[in-house]
Amino acid sequence: MKVYPTNDIRNLAVIGHGDSGKTQLLSSLLYVSGATPRFGKVDEGTTTTDYDEDSIARKITLNTALAHLEHKDTKINLIDTPGYAAFVTHARPALRVADCALVVVDGVNGVEVQTEKTWGYANEFLTPRMIVINKLDKERADFGAALDSARGTFSRAIVPFTLPIGKEKDFKGVVDVVHMKAYEYDDNGKAKERELPAEGRDIIDAARERLIEVIAESNDALLEKYFEQGTLEDEDLIPNISSAIASSRLCPVFAASSLTLVGLQNLLDGIVEYAPAPDAHEAEHGRASVDGDGTGEPLTRRYDASEPFSAYAFRTIADPFAGRINVMKVISGHVKSDATVLNSSRGTQERLGALHSMQGKQLDKIDEANAGDIIACVKLKDTQTGDTLCDRNAPISYDGVQYPEAAIAFAIEPKSRQDEEKISVALHKILEEDPALHFSRDAQTKEFILSGSGQLHVETVVEKLKKRYGVEVALHPPKVPYKETITQRAEVQGRHKKQSGGRGQFGDCKVVFEPLGRGEGFVFEDKIFGGSVPQQFRPAIEKGIVEAAATGAIAGYPLVDFKVVLIDGSYHTVDSDEHSFRAAGRKAFRNAIEKIRPTLLEPVMDVEVVAPQENSGDIMGDLNSRRGRVQGMEMRGKNQVIKAQVPMAEMLNYQSTLNSITAARGSYHMEFSHYDPVPGQIAQKVVEQARAEGRIRAEEED
Repeated sequence: MKVYPTNDIRNLAVIGHGDSGKTQLLSSLLYVSGATPRFGKVDEGTTTTDYDEDSIARKITLNTALAHLEHKDTKINLIDTPGYAAFVTHARPALRVADCALVVVDGVNGVEVQTEKTWGYANEFLTPRMIVINKLDKERADFGAALDSARGTFSRAIVPFTLPIGKEKDFKGVVDVVHMKAYEYDDNGKAKERELPAEGRDIIDAARERLIEVIAESNDALLEKYFEQGTLEDEDLIPNISSAIASSRLCPVFAASSLTLVGLQNLLDGIVEYAPAPDAHEAEHGRASVDGDGTGEPLTRRYDASEPFSAYAFRTIADPFAGRINVMKVISGHVKSDATVLNSSRGTQERLGALHSMQGKQLDKIDEANAGDIIACVKLKDTQTGDTLCDRNAPISYDGVQYPEAAIAFAIEPKSRQDEEKISVALHKILEEDPALHFSRDAQTKEFILSGSGQLHVETVVEKLKKRYGVEVALHPPKVPYKETITQRAEVQGRHKKQSGGRGQFGDCKVVFEPLGRGEGFVFEDKIFGGSVPQQFRPAIEKGIVEAAATGAIAGYPLVDFKVVLIDGSYHTVDSDEHSFRAAGRKAFRNAIEKIRPTLLEPVMDVEVVAPQENSGDIMGDLNSRRGRVQGMEMRGKNQVIKAQVPMAEMLNYQSTLNSITAARGSYHMEFSHYDPVPGQIAQKVVEQARAEGRIRAEEED
């Protein structure tokens, strides 16, 4: 396969709202360019990038996928990204490596919620953008209304580069505003030049005038010329379009229909002619790193084949046949197959083996790749998403992408012992593919906890476990890790005496229970003077109390934040042993339950909600109804940020409520803050539930 110089490569992340037609557009571009012989369609489950069983069945993209084509001797790498709320965070690593974003807007619905969200991600990475207004063949499609919604939502110079000829089912061609030419399309997506239409000429002229103004404003010398002449010639206009797009001063808009293929030839021409090549970046910033810590001196690498080799791995695929596939962007230098390189993120060496270009799930072998290209390597030993690979003699480490904290968590229960044994291996592979997932085991409740960005996100993992790895699990809402504490001082005795023939058992202790402040844990203090209890038995009393406290006093949850002072006791020279004093400690704890007035504690979370300003009143009202305390508010761009402290028990179903209040435009994250006492009425319900679940065990016989 041909090796492309950096300047002849274009890397585009295709982003936008779910159902705007991103996957279909990508599939249609592959067909029109001749990269695939078959015209793949989402409705038929035959697109190149939605090859996963779940994606085909649901007709939605669940993770990023790659494809490439050649047009006018230029290699175009296309990264298909999800547009549904539960999976949209996968667009972030794609935008981290893309040199341009292709923002797909539905011609019927205009700019929608996830288009705004992914546009925000592109802002984070300073990614230049081009817009495609798609589905213009559909009933009620309106290019002008969709263009106005983009201009109204995004404050940027958004200028149409192609305008539609005809509406809805009569959409058959486009006008190229830059070159002032018109094209009519046949049923196979082939464009034929025709005369500029007389109808709508004022719209065409206004679009071109706006383009001239934006290009003039991007350069002082051009602005001066524009003021002198009142316009700009093509030789001034066209060469400066790319730099205006690369510097995000201009966002071109293309009219298209991914199903009828109208406008796609012009879009491909526009990508080659105007989309920034990788070397449009000034440089990529990293740090010197030789042992995986990434804390060395700041370094930069240019997108240039003459620089030392470095690459950033932005996607991992667990392929059932090929094994683990690492997809990476070559940032500097060039690389050949079988090269041995340094993984500077982990301080290990990797042999790359064969290099590949990805066409959906198909791997096409290539011998080498230059800076700016996107390649895939199979079965690397240690490399994971976010790692840097580089020349061993010129180490550098690039920052990875931060994924948002999981918004919803479920307890998963394997359906059989066999499934329990297989679950961690299967989930480890899924987690490699999807860093937005989190898997842990709750030390207190002993549950396996699977967390993701939404319920659908977690449900697709459960399906994948079953279909791909043969592991069946049931989903349950996770248990809240309550704790218990004491509120009153009490002095009690614990006496254990057993005589059943032969040597008996005897242990006796007198202890004082005292409450401690939140978060102070457990303290044991020995204040016995003299030998009422021999020194070697005293730790056993502490052990017995700790064991009893682990199963709580009222609801089976661990008792914390209390102090025990050992003040007296007695022993028997023959019958006393460690076991007897441990039992005495447990009995002292049980005897104290009546007197220490135990109470339930619940975890309280620091919650940060980001949402449109107009929804802030409803959000605060809802947080108050969840026993939340609003701590403050601030503006972040056009959004309001609300900070609050809310009990974890009230946040388990928050994602769906927030989606409902904000029409899915809001997001939130939370982290543990502290434990607080549970109000009486709610505490009573928790105790009753614990009794129903059998958490409160009958007193065991020692």
